[in-house]
Amino acid sequence: MSLLGRHIPAFPASALADFAGEAPWALTAAAEAITRRLLGRLGEGFHVAGEVAVHRSARVEPGAVLKGPLVVGPRCFIGHGATLRGGAWLEEACTIGPGAELKASFVFAGTALAHLNFVGESVLGRGVNLEAGAVIANHRNEWPGATVAFRHDGALVETGLAKFGALVGDGARLGANAVIAPGAILPPGTVVPRLGLVDQGVAPDLR
Repeated sequence: MSLLGRHIPAFPASALADFAGEAPWALTAAAEAITRRLLGRLGEGFHVAGEVAVHRSARVEPGAVLKGPLVVGPRCFIGHGATLRGGAWLEEACTIGPGAELKASFVFAGTALAHLNFVGESVLGRGVNLEAGAVIANHRNEWPGATVAFRHDGALVETGLAKFGALVGDGARLGANAVIAPGAILPPGTVVPRLGLVDQGVAPDLR
């Protein structure tokens, strides 16, 4: 079973079912191309301008920056000053709060970035909540030129990519100002305390 299938069990039932066999970092690396494909499969009720599709039941506050390719699903909320870019897909009833930034990521139903968050190159399951200031980082600037590698279930996982954030399982909770370092898998129901750090990364000289 794939990492996605193990940690986001409802994934195959989503609009991303065709990609269920892909590793999460393969999805995020191809976020723009995948989102463009999804733009061609939209159901009814979307307003489309260029490569940006927003469902008519979604609410986008003034000052939000929406850069295509992008799909904002039914009943989503995008707050003032939020930025969505790099190929992003929101399933339904998601919140990207004021000042939050989402890049090259796939976000499943009911997930919320409260405000002042950054999430890059990540896959977030259903019902995930990020409190204010929580960050899912996507790049190891302390290891220049290194690709993202991390340990999961005792095994070394090499993504081969310079940027990857996290796979976050359904119902996970990230406290205010928590940091998820690049390259992480958070099982469903994970709770990261306020100011907490999750770092599963492996330095190049330790691989």
